[in-house]
Amino acid sequence: MGSLASALGPIASRLCDAPRVYVDANVPVGLVAFMRQHLGWDVFFVLEDAGLRRASDRTHFERALDGRRTLVTLDTDFLDDRRFPPVSGPGVIVLTAPDERGLRRLVTRADRDLLRTPTPDGPPGVPGLPLKGRTVHLVPEPD
Repeated sequence: MGSLASALGPIASRLCDAPRVYVDANVPVGLVAFMRQHLGWDVFFVLEDAGLRRASDRTHFERALDGRRTLVTLDTDFLDDRRFPPVSGPGVIVLTAPDERGLRRLVTRADRDLLRTPTPDGPPGVPGLPLKGRTVHLVPEPD
């Protein structure tokens, strides 16, 4: 028997066009506000849940999958495919930029290129998880 989140995740994915993301504690609050207000994302932010603020990376990885949300983080530990095998994950976006302005550019690019655009090579039948089975590291584009 799964959790309430795992039971309702597929339903929520079909009802909401907005990207559904799980944002861990190392993402700046201002960036989370940008995701919600400017990009219209459905954001679960762990700092707003006292029980998850200090949870392990493994817990966040599993909770994102259970809730059918793409994990968004600044934590490069998630790039370790041995610890966090993409094939068993919800889809992970690791952001690396020197400042919040750069991070805003990256999430805007993720919105356009990854989360709202259907990928022909993506796994079929995974509503709400456009990056399931993938880990993407976004860095600023060269000038």
